[in-house]
Amino acid sequence: MKFRSTLALTVAAGILASCGDKNEPALENPGNYILAVSPAASTGVADYLLTAQDLETGTISTAGNGVEQDGTYRYYVTHNGKFFSMLYGQGNPGAVTAYNIQSGKLTKLTNFQTETVQAFAPVNEDLLLMKISRSLTAPTSSWYKVNTNSLTITSEGTVNTLDLTGLGELAHFTWLKQVGTKVFAPYQTINDRSFNTAYPDQASIAIFNYADMKLDKVITDKRASFIGKYFTDGLSVQENGDIYGYSPAAATTGGKLSSTKPAAILKIKSGTTEFDQSYFFDVEAASGGMSITSWLYVGNNTYIVNAVAKAEKTSGFPAGSHVGIVNVVDKTYKAVTGMPDVATISNLTTNNYTPKDGKTGYIGVNLKDGTTYIYKIDASTQTATRGLKVEGGTVTAVQNLK
Repeated sequence: MKFRSTLALTVAAGILASCGDKNEPALENPGNYILAVSPAASTGVADYLLTAQDLETGTISTAGNGVEQDGTYRYYVTHNGKFFSMLYGQGNPGAVTAYNIQSGKLTKLTNFQTETVQAFAPVNEDLLLMKISRSLTAPTSSWYKVNTNSLTITSEGTVNTLDLTGLGELAHFTWLKQVGTKVFAPYQTINDRSFNTAYPDQASIAIFNYADMKLDKVITDKRASFIGKYFTDGLSVQENGDIYGYSPAAATTGGKLSSTKPAAILKIKSGTTEFDQSYFFDVEAASGGMSITSWLYVGNNTYIVNAVAKAEKTSGFPAGSHVGIVNVVDKTYKAVTGMPDVATISNLTTNNYTPKDGKTGYIGVNLKDGTTYIYKIDASTQTATRGLKVEGGTVTAVQNLK
């Protein structure tokens, strides 16, 4: 997700401007599920947002349907009853469009610009955005707070991400996460724009006080490589306040995978700001060589994970096409049955929906033959069931908005 800076730009296109453009086609499948779909016609085409009543049955299509987004490389988040569509501007300012749902249809609330950012997260009633430096000679990274009620940027500031590490490398935040009144920002250290590091065996989290975004402390753990990965949320806060973070062991040095540590999960006990040295979950050992590449917390200590096999890992670290169920308390990894053969999968969505009932999640499965489905995952039985068929493109996000 990418945004633009300065308070003057808070509503570049007008607060609550454009309650739905007249030229936007009507949605033929009104509902509270939102699917972001990239049309199959050609590359460089903007996503369409489709709504659906049910993810488990039926067919939906982009043909004559959906709300077209302007620009490619869109990223999505729901917060405070709104759905935010954000354009990655690749260095240029990017548009941010906010929607709500009325009678099962998307209604545009506003469209404005911010700087392109590389990490973002809901915090209180805000979206916290971070534009992260990759230059050792210009190490200032910027943060912005977008209030989701007024749809304005209410404050902004900077952090020197070279000083933060104390290693002569930049902190590049993989994501952001609210923990009480704090923001935890796991990061990898990098010494060039290709994300190489001389410190591949270290997990680090910067902890900020959200009110003023002042750095409280940095915590590290050398039992694992960095948490999450570029543009991927690797940190999760559970119902009891315990925090878990997965490391895919994805660090590179000189363009090659270099961590000597296994893919693993670390823990921070509720109410503390240190890694729990009594807890270590070796995911590779439990799964027969898998590394988590994204996860979805469904509740009850349980995660639906996308994973990549050890033999499939490269320096580019592809998103995983294997689906598993992880219980962080039991330290178990169980493969999901009922999914298409991995060799037939083009990619799986990583921005997915769960009702947080302790077992259920929905993910998009894009196949190499051009067909796309939403699959329901039952974590309690480790099974996948094919559901809604999506025609005319590939699914990039599965969300729900009440």
